Amino acid sequence: MKLTFFRSVICIFSLVSIKVSADTSILFIGNSFTYGWGSSTRHYRADTVTDLNHEGIGGVPALFKSFADQAGLDYNVYLQTRGGAGLDFHLSEKLGVIGRRPWDQVVMHGYSTLDANDPGNPETLISTVGEMSEFLHDLNPEVEVYLTSTWSRADMVYIEDRPWSGQTIYQMAKDVRAGYDKAAAGAIAVKSVNAVGEAWNRAMQNGIADPNPYDGIELDKVDLWSYDHYHASNYGYYLEALVVFGNVTGLDPRSLGENECSGYELGMSRQQVSALQEAAYEQLVSESRVTAGPLELPVPVAPQRCN
Repeated sequence: MKLTFFRSVICIFSLVSIKVSADTSILFIGNSFTYGWGSSTRHYRADTVTDLNHEGIGGVPALFKSFADQAGLDYNVYLQTRGGAGLDFHLSEKLGVIGRRPWDQVVMHGYSTLDANDPGNPETLISTVGEMSEFLHDLNPEVEVYLTSTWSRADMVYIEDRPWSGQTIYQMAKDVRAGYDKAAAGAIAVKSVNAVGEAWNRAMQNGIADPNPYDGIELDKVDLWSYDHYHASNYGYYLEALVVFGNVTGLDPRSLGENECSGYELGMSRQQVSALQEAAYEQLVSESRVTAGPLELPVPVAPQRCN
């Protein structure tokens, strides 16, 4: 079994591996929801991160890197992604890549419906999170693992005869989160869950984002989904990255400011950037992941010009 084999070489690996940088290494493991399918986020700033598959992906990891740089944090960002895959694929096919170094932090998620063959069933997620977390912990006992709970898919809610048909757009994200909570509870090294789907819910409930892309987008609201009503738009991936950034670093995403560089580069207005930061902040503070209250100075200030 691959997992058993790679555990056997971890001791040898640790003897010859020397960490030469003070930067924090962070690895993103996921699928199209990480690499930004359906939007220009997919290849955004790909030169700032290391795509272990050499596919020129920037995606959410590159947004995280941009936020971290603007906040004055030293991160080396890596990603291992495969479209349409859950963690079972990475366990069976990519441990040789993932196991090349001990990671300081890892952000990972499974398939968007928890199980591609049995939507809503968390059992596969629970078992694969447990296996991957154990493997990562063997590489580095101090590793911090963060699970990303993804969003409600409009195509799973508004189209008939789908798993969440007839329910509110908010319910799928809640069900997905319940699955990730179960996975986190039984896994070594998992520190917390990135509540991305619930931040999407807040953006819709707060009037920032339109809740139903099938009936048109209301004036002055953003569409968090891409054209397939399944993957995310630039707005949706931006909100995902804000939640991950705040949850992993403990920094208030509002500290990036309305002049935040990547929002500008992706064509967002200052009002949209601020509103999405607020939605991320509200979700993070509801789970005590960042400090509640008005933004206090001094805070990291985003540059007026993008680098």
